[in-house]
This record gives sequence, structure tokens and C-alpha cells, in this order.
Amino acid sequence: MNIFPAIDLYGGKAVRLLKGDYAQMTVYSDSPLSVAADFVSKGAKFIHLVDLEGARDGNTPNLDTVSEIVKNTSLFSEIGGGIRDMNTVEKYLSVGVDRVILGTAAVTDRAFLEKAVTTYGDKIAVGVDIRDGFVAIKGWTELSSLTLHEFCRELEALGVRTLICTDISRDGNMRGTNRELYREMSELYKMQIVASGGVSTLDDVRALAAFSLYGAIIGKAYYTGAIDLSEAIEVAK
Repeated sequence: MNIFPAIDLYGGKAVRLLKGDYAQMTVYSDSPLSVAADFVSKGAKFIHLVDLEGARDGNTPNLDTVSEIVKNTSLFSEIGGGIRDMNTVEKYLSVGVDRVILGTAAVTDRAFLEKAVTTYGDKIAVGVDIRDGFVAIKGWTELSSLTLHEFCRELEALGVRTLICTDISRDGNMRGTNRELYREMSELYKMQIVASGGVSTLDDVRALAAFSLYGAIIGKAYYTGAIDLSEAIEVAK
């Protein structure tokens, strides 16, 4: 299993939200590039980036910061947040991002999702953010009418290769990840599943790796020191 340490971007800074609440934001670093460099020093090969302003507003205010990270590290990079048209996809791919994550638009604009997957194949992933069993959209501020499994079946049929699934209720609160959710998903779907939300301990990492998931995202636990990134990478192997 691959470990994806995360940087959430807001105003050019590395921040974290609690359960997606913009009113509960903690700034961890004024230099996201320095954070990414630390990931590299700990043995990371991947990075998960989220443009929180983009997720909320549907634009790319942190594109320069993303480009800086991509150009100055060797990390395999993926980015999500506000990617709702082909122009935005192409902007990120043009600066060297390896994979673009569609969220809200994958739910609300099926024609765009299909075009993106057809055009760019495995460079397109879908972020499925879950609250109370339903898919959340618009920076987690609204619930769609789609259930998790309805949506996942549709994505698999469309040929989506990689799925990043976040249990919003676990995100950022250090209560542990939803192991049962990811065990079930690993059994039901052939897509590459990345677990996100609440990965708080090495035991969480060990449990997720046992499900043969493709990856797990580590966010707040890195920033608070609850998980040593180097150890997590070794455990995930």
C-alpha cells in the first residue's frame, strides 16, 4: 500500500480543516514546498494535494504553489479541489501534476467526467466524500442524492481507475479511520482504492494495508506528530 501524505492549500499555506469546516482551520506552514520536502526526506514517493479555495469556489488560486511543489520534488502528485472543467484539468497536467481528482463535477456533470476519463485515462481519479452514507459535494457543504455504492458502481462502469474515498465524519478528528468501510470497498470494487479521513495511528495504517488497498492518505496525524511518516511508509509495505 502506498502512503500519500497530504497538503491542504489555502492562501498559499499548508492548512487543515476539521471535518471540512472552513471556520475550523489550522495553519501548519507558510511554506507548502518545505512541507513537501520533508515528505521526501521521510521516504515518501507520493503527495496528495487539495486546493481548499478551489473546492469551495471552483477555481485554481493555488496553482503556482502546486507548480512549485511539482517542479522541486520527485513526488508523484495528485490534486483535487474545484476541478470542474477540462481547462482546469489541463492547467494542472500542464504544470506536471500526475493525476487530477474530480469531486463535485464527477457527481454533477457526468459528460465532463466521461470526457476527462476518455481523454486522460488513469490521470483522472474521482474523490468520493461520504457523509451519512451519501456523497457530499461543493467542498463538503452539500449532500447529493447519490449513495456511496450507487456512485461507485457508476464510476467503475465508466472506467474510472482510482478512487479516493473520504469518510468526512473521521476527517481531522484523530478518532481512527473507518476500517469497515474500506474493507468492504476493497472487496466490492476493482478500482484502486485510496483511504482518506482519520488515519491516526500506525495500527490504522497496518489494518488498511491488510485490505490490499492501493493507498492511504495521512494528513493531520503527520502534522501533529501522531504518526511518524517514515514508520508509516514502512508499515504500509
